[in-house]
Parts: sequence; structure tokens; C-alpha cells
Amino acid sequence: MMFTLSPEQTDFAGVLHGFLAAGRRDLAEVGVDEVTEPVDLVVVFEELGHHAVPGPLIESLAVVPALVDGTATGTSSVAFPPHVPHAVEADHYFLVEGDTLREAVPTAGLSSVDPARRLVELTGGAVIATGIPVTRAFDLGVLTCSAQLLGLGRAMLEMTTAHTLARTQFGRPIGSFQAVKHHLANVLIGLELARPLVFGAAVTMTTRDVSAAKVAASDAAWNAARTALQVHGAIGYTAEHELGRFLLQTRALRTAWGSPSLHRARVLEAL
Repeated sequence: MMFTLSPEQTDFAGVLHGFLAAGRRDLAEVGVDEVTEPVDLVVVFEELGHHAVPGPLIESLAVVPALVDGTATGTSSVAFPPHVPHAVEADHYFLVEGDTLREAVPTAGLSSVDPARRLVELTGGAVIATGIPVTRAFDLGVLTCSAQLLGLGRAMLEMTTAHTLARTQFGRPIGSFQAVKHHLANVLIGLELARPLVFGAAVTMTTRDVSAAKVAASDAAWNAARTALQVHGAIGYTAEHELGRFLLQTRALRTAWGSPSLHRARVLEAL
């Protein structure tokens, strides 16, 4: 089956890319907060990852809208124990217990590998709804996390490729050396293999496909991060270089919304 984005989806991705590249972050201005279809969400979150936009994006834009009607001002976050035991810092909090959705309040801050993705423990409060679509909401979180990882990986590959053309050694750009080319080619292969899995999962929205997409996207983005740091050297991890933001966000999202081992187990159970 040939899967391609519609002209409208391609145009929207281009508009969002230009919007974020200009440093603008009011996502409602370009209608991101109105996107609900899984394929469209993947288009959005791949661009959000490509620009390493911080905040509880997965929760605010994909998961919470699938659980509760109405629009709250500010950002929202949700915890799904046991797989997502903590929430990302936000303005409003929710807690899922079985098929029940509760309001929640933060009780303690937690350390996070990504300072831009601070975590909090929650205590449940008043019941908001029962019989909520828990599996679909969780899978939307997994799917959009996968798309964000794809975007992060693509950005790190672009950044690293540009670095190999500018950095010289022995009188030649380091990108001309075969060993460096092989590393970058492997990153590209991983991302290109993961991308159709992510979009395919958005079409089917089955647990098996969503988890398979998360495994592939996590592995591809992690390989992109490791390769980017190896090629850049120590400067890539400094606060002065923009790569550091992408490395930290990739490390955090790799295990967010379920670790690779959890999702491998979900795929196995579905076979």
C-alpha cells in the first residue's frame, strides 16, 4: 500500500515548520489545538519534535482532549499509572484510575533528565468522568510521542550532516570520510524505516501497531542522538550548542509513555 500525505497535510506541515522556525510558540494561532485526527496529529508532532518545542504537548494536545470535553485555558497534563506514573508540569492536572478520570493536584516535584520537561507527583481529587476511553487516549499519547521522536531524530541528522560539511580534519570536511558517512546513513535508514510505522499506526490505531511504532521511533531517535553526539564531540552536550536540547528531549521521550521493553511486550501479546 502506498501511503502519502494529502496536499492539505503537506501544506500544514510547511506552515507549522515556518511558524516554529521563526521562534513562535502560540500554537493555537495556527490551529494546532483543533487537530484531533491521528494522522494529522502525527504531522503536527513530527514538526514539534523537529524544533524541540518544550512543554506538556502530548498531554495538552492529544491525550487530555481524548479524555475530557471542553477547552481549558493554559496547558494540561495527565498521569496514567502504572505506565505513566507522573505528570509533566502544566497548569491543569488529571489522573486516570481504571476507567475513571479525576482532577488532580501536584504534591511534589521530581527530577527529570530534561530540565524543560519537569515532572510532578499527583494526588487525585474529584471525579470528572467514568467509562473514559483509556486505551485510545493512552495510545494517542504513545503515537504522538513516537512522532515527536521522529522529528527530533530528523533534526539531529540534519544538524549533524551540516556539521560534517563545516568541520574539517586533515584538510577535508569530516563528512567526506567513509566511516562518518556510514554512521549518518545508518541514522537515515532507521528514521526512514520508523516513519511508515508511525503513520501506519495512525491509520489503524491498534495497540500492536502503535507500540511497534514507538519501539522503532525510540530506537531510531536514540541512534540519531548517539551518532550526533559522537560526530559533534563534547561541544554537542554543552549548553552553548543547540544539540543539547535535542539530546535531552530524546532521552526523556524515549521512555515516556512506556519504555521500549513495555512496548515490545505489548507487540508480543498482540501476536
